[in-house]
Amino acid sequence: MKKYVIIAFVAVAGLISVNKATAQSKVAHINAQQLIESLPDAKTAMTKLQAYADTLENDGKSLVEEYQKKMKDYNDNFEKWTDNIKELRGKELQDANKRLQEYQQSAEQKIDMRRGELLKPIYDKARKAIEDVAKEKGYQYVIDNSSGVLLVSPASDDIMGAVKTKLGVK
Repeated sequence: MKKYVIIAFVAVAGLISVNKATAQSKVAHINAQQLIESLPDAKTAMTKLQAYADTLENDGKSLVEEYQKKMKDYNDNFEKWTDNIKELRGKELQDANKRLQEYQQSAEQKIDMRRGELLKPIYDKARKAIEDVAKEKGYQYVIDNSSGVLLVSPASDDIMGAVKTKLGVK
């Protein structure tokens, strides 16, 4: 019986200390995605990324044209060909399709890598500004509400203006 009283006492004391810690925490929120999109550096990075993607797309057009040409030839002449030619042309068509798919996958990977290279410094800069503003204003927690996942949260202050000021953005 004495053990249960001690356990209950420790549990109640723990709950009281957690409530006190929670009551003393300052919470703020910011739409990090909106912040990033408002930065001139991000707009420049996205323009560069789009230009890079366009270059890769133009480079891949020859593969698309080759595949389309082989597909048209295959469909137009299928009835005229012997079984051996049908098999050979079918294999060529599959190979062209495979090269096209491999190029598209490679291009997507290159774009993702380039996006990371271009945006990482911007994300780091924004994160540093958020951390600095939170420290200056005494916030222990800053919630990113851009994802829309947070359904319920305690009352908090929006620090978007302070962070934009810190970054020199209007």
